[in-house]
Amino acid sequence: MTNPHGTFIWYELMTADPAKARRFYEGVVGWQIDAEGMPGMDYRIIHAGDGQAGGMLTLNEDMRQNGARPVWLGYVGVDDVDRSVTAIQAKGGRTVMPARDIPGVGRLAMVADPKGAVFYVMRGASDEDSKAFARDRVGHCAWNELATTDPAGALAFYTELFNWTDGGSMPMGELGKYQFLNQSDGMIGAISPVMGEAVHPIWTYYFRVADIDHAAAQIKTLGGKLLHGPHEVPGGDFIIIGQDPEGATCAFVGARNHA
Repeated sequence: MTNPHGTFIWYELMTADPAKARRFYEGVVGWQIDAEGMPGMDYRIIHAGDGQAGGMLTLNEDMRQNGARPVWLGYVGVDDVDRSVTAIQAKGGRTVMPARDIPGVGRLAMVADPKGAVFYVMRGASDEDSKAFARDRVGHCAWNELATTDPAGALAFYTELFNWTDGGSMPMGELGKYQFLNQSDGMIGAISPVMGEAVHPIWTYYFRVADIDHAAAQIKTLGGKLLHGPHEVPGGDFIIIGQDPEGATCAFVGARNHA
């Protein structure tokens, strides 16, 4: 893995109903998701038109009994998983799932920041670059957004941990500010105060679609819930935020191509 330390390298949907999730996301985004899981584990690869965009993990009964629920999680690539876990704990975060090796895949750990937003840190087994995050490519994640109760603390935590930098901010009135995040290759996302229907700090990942109005209609047609948008954002794109049929927050960005 040659992605620089601190790069988002993978995205994963945890789902209790892979058939329903597959039907929903293929309809909304246009992905092709594997119909069957891997041997010994129901893990399916999500394919965009030009490469892999992420994975889909089926939650088994043991996972659900231990509190796992349908959710999108991001993987941040790091130079050393164990050293990163130690640093996360020292900065007030915690380990959700201890570091472990997956043969042929890499070493990873599930962690949470000081306010409880969950993500993975991972060192891949391959030196191949990940293209899961690609701001302008349909089917790939285009924006990584943290909603938190402590934006200033989150900025300090993540910039120190992953070498991200302050990308400037946009005022949001009484809510505070929308804090942009830069990584070595440019802007990767932002930190915002918790607002709307969010009840706890969470990372939300915006996947690029070819037509935002089509995606919004498909969310409702395929059993999801549209919570916000389409709403125009700087640069001319539009965003929508919703829930999939199992209640996992899902977000998308794209153009209004019907006009």
